[in-house]
Amino acid sequence: MSESNSTDDLSPLVQVKQHNIALLFANYLTSLDIEAKVQKHDSDFVIYCAATKVNQAKEMFAEFIDNPYQEKYQQAAWQTGELAQVQDNSPSLITSFKQQFLAHAGGVTLTVFALCWLVFVMSLLGFSQPIFQRLHFYPELTFDAFFDSPLRLLGPALFHFSWLHIVFNTMWWWQLGGSVERVLGKGALINLFLITALVSNLGQFMVSGPNFGGLSGVVYGLVGYVWWYGWLAPEKGLMISKPIIGFLLFWLLLGYADLLPINMANTAHLLGLVSGCLLAAVNILLMKRR
Repeated sequence: MSESNSTDDLSPLVQVKQHNIALLFANYLTSLDIEAKVQKHDSDFVIYCAATKVNQAKEMFAEFIDNPYQEKYQQAAWQTGELAQVQDNSPSLITSFKQQFLAHAGGVTLTVFALCWLVFVMSLLGFSQPIFQRLHFYPELTFDAFFDSPLRLLGPALFHFSWLHIVFNTMWWWQLGGSVERVLGKGALINLFLITALVSNLGQFMVSGPNFGGLSGVVYGLVGYVWWYGWLAPEKGLMISKPIIGFLLFWLLLGYADLLPINMANTAHLLGLVSGCLLAAVNILLMKRR
C-alpha cells in the first residue's frame, strides 16, 4: 500500500477525515492482496482500491469502521511496515510512538519487557555476575536446589548477553506477546510464558548445561502459538505472516547449522516453538469442546 497521486487503475472506495484511519484500512486491504492507495482530497483522504474488489472492500470497511482498533487491523499495519506521515497537528513522533507502544502491550507484556531491560541495564552497570548467579539455571537440578530457589527454573529467560540479543527478543515479545494478551487475555499470556520458558530452559539445560540465557525460547513459543492459533482459529484475528514465520524458521536452521558467529540456544528455540504450537492446538481443542 502506498500514498500516491497515481490512481488511474483504481476506483475510489470511501472518503474519511482521519489520515491514520485511511492508512490503517488501506494497509489491511494490502495484507489481503487487494491493491489500495490513499490520496489527499481537500481536507479529507480518499481510499482507492482495485476496481474488481470495490464491493468486497465496502463490506469490509463497514466492519472496520465499527471497530478500527481490532487486532487484525493493527497486525496488518505492523506487517506491512507502512508509516503515516506526521501532519502539523499530529502528535510528535515520540508521543505517537509511546501511545502506540503502550496501546499494543498489556500489563503482562510490559512487565516482562521491563524486567528484561532492568536486568540488562543492571548488568551493564557492573552487577552482571551477582545477577547471573541469581537467575541462571541450577548447576544440578535437584529437589533441594529447586525448593531453595524455584524461580531459577524461569530466571534464564530474563538474562541477556548483548544489545542485539535483548533488542531482538524484547521486540518480538512486545509484538507477539502484546497480540496474545489483547486477543486472549492476561491469563493466556502468563500460561504461555510459564510453559514455554519452563520447557525451553529444561531442554537447554539437559543438552548443554546451565550457562545459557535469553527470552528467545519464549519468543519461539509465541511464534508457534500465534502461527497455529491463527491457522486453527483465524476468526480470532491472531495471526503472523508467512514471511515472518519463514525468516524465524530459517534463523532456527542457521543456528543448528552452526553458521552464525554467536552461540545459539538451539534446543531452547526448538522446544519453545514446539511447545507453543502444541499449546495452541490444545487450547483450540478445549475451546471448541466448550
